[in-house]
Order: sequence, then C-alpha cells, then structure tokens
Amino acid sequence: MSIRELLNPSNSALILIDRQTLKNNTVGLAKAAKIFNVPTLFTSVETESFSGYIWPELLSVFPDHQPIERTSMNSWEDKKLVEAVKATGRKKLIMAALWTEVCLNFPALEALAEGYEVYIVTDASGGTTQEAHDMSVQRMIQAGAVPVTWQQVLLEFQRDWAHKETYDAVMDLVREHSGAYGMGVDYAYTMVHKAPQRQVK
Repeated sequence: MSIRELLNPSNSALILIDRQTLKNNTVGLAKAAKIFNVPTLFTSVETESFSGYIWPELLSVFPDHQPIERTSMNSWEDKKLVEAVKATGRKKLIMAALWTEVCLNFPALEALAEGYEVYIVTDASGGTTQEAHDMSVQRMIQAGAVPVTWQQVLLEFQRDWAHKETYDAVMDLVREHSGAYGMGVDYAYTMVHKAPQRQVK
C-alpha cells in the first residue's frame, strides 16, 4: 500500500467523528461510501453531556449503524473504535471530524504512527476558526496525511464512467450535493442530451 495508490472501495474505510456541521459535504461523503459499500464508522464523544447528537441526515444514510460512543477527545484512544477499524481490514482511512484541531488531528496522527494511510477530508471537517482548521491540516500533512475533498473521494471511487453499476447513484449524489458541478450535470442531461427535467423527491 502507498499514498500514491488511488483510493478505491476495496482498500479504504471511512471514519466520521463528531459530525454536527458541514452537513452537505459530510452527508455527501457518507452517501458516496454507501454507494461503493465502503466500511463506515461513526463515533461521537459524550453525546448527552457534551457534544450533542450526530445529524439525523447523516445517520439516516446508514440507519443500521450504531455510533461508537466514547469519552476521550481522541477517538484513537477508544478501544472500541480501534478494534472496529482493524476489523475492516483496510489500511487506507478516510477521516472527517469536528473539530479539525482536536477530533481529526489526534486520531489522524495516531493512525499514521500505527502505519495506516490517512486521508483527511478537509471540506467535511471544521475547526473553531479558519486558522485553527488550516494549521491543523498543515500539521497532519507534515506528518504524512493526505488532504482530499469529499467529491474527490467520490470520483476516485467511481474512476470510470463505464462503471454502470454505480453510475446512476453517483449522478444522483452529484446533483444533490455537488453545487455547481451538480448544476452542470443537470444542464448537460436536459439541454444537451434532452433528458426530461428531473423531479425532486
């Protein structure tokens, strides 16, 4: 395994930590993992006494997944999470978290030290300030983490539009969560390819 090897659905696992903001990007990322059957783990810290509940929109993507509840700010110090990560058998970990400087930084550095390849989803993670987010991202990069965006992960999984088994689901996801790119897809479908206008569900 190498950070030079592209992400694909069979070599990676997704970990979402303390998700309570950046809803669009995070839900889009979770849906991408679901489309490609990528093992996905949720963890939150002190839900009822500190951090509150994970967004229902995110949990509804994987309704059968039970978030791993922990007390430590560093999710890598929680044995349940580390055991769940090991059980996936994957060495490429795609991580997103709130807060970047704590809940993403700490486990990313720990996982790197244990030999995992860590991909930090910068636009599905948020710090207490822009500077805090940026400096934390820089620290993780210096330690060997690879910064990616949620849409980059999605398209790296898809890789080839000839993969028809996931094409429609990816296009639906792009139109729902990808902003200008999704609008471009809608335009191409309706104006160029003369497809009927899509109905919102």
